[in-house]
Amino acid sequence: MEFASELARVLPEDIPHRDLLIEKSAAHLSLILRANEHFNLTRIISAPEAAIKHVFDSVAPWRFFASARRVLDAGTGAGFPGVPLSVVLPNVRFTLAESTQKKARFVDSAVESLHLPNVEVLADRAEQIALAQRPDIITARAVAPIHRLLDLFAKPLKQGATLILYKGPEVEAELADARRHRIKVEELWRYELPDGMGTRVVLALCT
Repeated sequence: MEFASELARVLPEDIPHRDLLIEKSAAHLSLILRANEHFNLTRIISAPEAAIKHVFDSVAPWRFFASARRVLDAGTGAGFPGVPLSVVLPNVRFTLAESTQKKARFVDSAVESLHLPNVEVLADRAEQIALAQRPDIITARAVAPIHRLLDLFAKPLKQGATLILYKGPEVEAELADARRHRIKVEELWRYELPDGMGTRVVLALCT
């Protein structure tokens, strides 16, 4: 499948390490495609959709992660957004948390195959990892509603972590439900996915 040509078509020209990102992401998506024959990692397997909804979507807000020392990707699934972001930001340490053992083993194998020295994969609950590692940023993509994430990461947020979330355009209802928490919410960016594949909102939440 022509993942590389689709990635070259849709990824921004000014993204850091773009050629390497295309190479590593094409290999990552190929690994996912093969693993998907044995267990369900993702429903998104066509080249255009995978390039946009997995890779472009993961790296589009890269600037908001660039100053972090350590980032925790909570519920990384098949490795998103952590794997693509780690290629764009080689000086940032990424921990990819996945409590489903089968998925964690896949991502660990993929990270080793892709030679990503700034990434570790832990098969544990992200909220426990966050307390142990004290990351600067905790990120999550299509994992849980905001109020649930705020419950899970209440202690790390009090310790100074920032929660950066990828959300769809209908985020107001979730925010209203989350207002019982005493948090600051900032909409960092709202962007359109290529080929009309939807709108994303990037939020930062901190105490």
